[in-house]
Amino acid sequence: MTVVRRWPQVLWLTVVWVLLWGTVSVKIVVGGILVAAAVTALFPLPLLPRLPFRPWALLQLGCYLLVDLVVSGVQVAWETLRHGPRAQAGIVAVPLLTDSERITTFVAAATALTPGTVVLQIDRAGGRLYVYTLGLRRPDDAARVRRQMERLQERMVRTVGEER
Repeated sequence: MTVVRRWPQVLWLTVVWVLLWGTVSVKIVVGGILVAAAVTALFPLPLLPRLPFRPWALLQLGCYLLVDLVVSGVQVAWETLRHGPRAQAGIVAVPLLTDSERITTFVAAATALTPGTVVLQIDRAGGRLYVYTLGLRRPDDAARVRRQMERLQERMVRTVGEER
């Protein structure tokens, strides 16, 4: 019964099994299904609610991330060319706008894609992300990073979740 409700996990594990073997045959696919069913039954992951399908919000998020990727790339290149080894970076504490671990994970992943930034730590108890970022030269640069991260979180919440 549990394995039947977890068919997407079984399917995904079977695909991984076939990819690891590097060839497709009936024996490998059936073996993959059996191994995936056994792994899913012995080590069940918690069932998560399905992500909402919000195509307009997803398109807006994709465009936002694409623009952010280009703008951040130009900013990192400029900072590197202009200041070289004297380029300044720092860690900025950013308040979390949601209790959702899923959204926090998506935000951290999107931040890692952006040149010049990475989430160093997620403080769930304190409700903060600690973001390492390049280009902190003035006191108001930290506030700019906080605003950018809050906008990203708001877009992520509109796309895949609920606010706290």
